[in-house]
Amino acid sequence: MVDSTRPRGGRRTGSPGRRSRTRAVGAAREDATRGASTPDAAAPDVASPEELAERAREIALRLLTHSARSAAQLREGLVTRGVDPDLADVIVARYLEVGLLDDTELASTIVRTRHAERGQARRAIRQELARKGFEDDDIETALGQVDDDDERKRAHALARKRWDQLAQHPVEVRTRRVVAMLGRKGYPSSLAFALVKDLRNADSEAGGA
Repeated sequence: MVDSTRPRGGRRTGSPGRRSRTRAVGAAREDATRGASTPDAAAPDVASPEELAERAREIALRLLTHSARSAAQLREGLVTRGVDPDLADVIVARYLEVGLLDDTELASTIVRTRHAERGQARRAIRQELARKGFEDDDIETALGQVDDDDERKRAHALARKRWDQLAQHPVEVRTRRVVAMLGRKGYPSSLAFALVKDLRNADSEAGGA
């Protein structure tokens, strides 16, 4: 009996069903390629101005919910996330108008917390406020809450605490570390050395008593 599926030369061909399936797959791929090249398939999803504004407002609210920000910080955050700079300006202006942004109050809050909780001097706080984009007027108004006497009292408390923590170290080591600590918090070296001198004198008087 002759095998009807074997062509001349003895090579077996695929079954008719398999050949049909192969042709169908090829046709589907060709259709898909043609479809992908049409202008309608490649057209981008363009948002309307209203949609862009709404997305920008959502971004702004998320940023403000995460942490308090100055007007400059909010604008930078919006632009960094792809919001058009002009639209960012509009949103910031609107938020300032309705009170969602208040640079004067925020700067004052930062001064109070940095000085009371972290013991920072006005110089260090000023640098932070400038980095955050606050205007000079807001910075000066906020720093007016702290005067020279406030700074000296806070620096003395910090120096006293650190000096006592280093009681097991030589005086030179204690002096160096206390002065360095106060310097990192923005206090001038003249004040730091004066406070350390007072602490050393107090220790000498206590030891001689």
